[in-house]
Amino acid sequence: MAGLAGEVLWLLRARGETLAVAESLTGGLVAAEVTAVPGASAVFRGSVTAYATALKQQVLGVDGTLLAERGAVDAEVALQMAAGVRKVMGADWGIATTGVAGPEPQDGQAVGTVFVAVDGPVSAFGRPDLAVDEASSGLRSEGKVAALRLNGGRSDIRMESVRSVLRLLIERLSGERAGNGRAQDTEQNGGT
Repeated sequence: MAGLAGEVLWLLRARGETLAVAESLTGGLVAAEVTAVPGASAVFRGSVTAYATALKQQVLGVDGTLLAERGAVDAEVALQMAAGVRKVMGADWGIATTGVAGPEPQDGQAVGTVFVAVDGPVSAFGRPDLAVDEASSGLRSEGKVAALRLNGGRSDIRMESVRSVLRLLIERLSGERAGNGRAQDTEQNGGT
């Protein structure tokens, strides 16, 4: 996986941009993967591990009504986490993970339900897939969220979530527009 993190850092360095990470189910694994790459400090601003639902609202600015109505395992929550960490850390890009690694379902969501999100500057490549409210975020931005249905054990689900959020960021940084719409549903075996 160091290859994915290395590619992220190379792309960010080439663009002169920075990254911040918000994590829930991955519990710091994304930040650890990024900072394991030598030279990460040139682009990595920091991270927030908001494992508790209340911290998603208090620290990252996720809408409290949204959390109360849908719970923490939700596409819009992931997107707001990415936008929130981007704002809190003063980064060009924010990425986020939220989901259920198990062993029990959470917020009415099955084990293996994961949302990964990226928030970044408005691109010159056309309309954003999702626009983040500029008044609330303080930054002009666009976001992308992927809905994943992962198989495997807790560790497999967490590690595949790390790979998935890094791939989503690489896609955005590379300017690729794979797929249309708010979310992409994928069936994946964790750890593959």
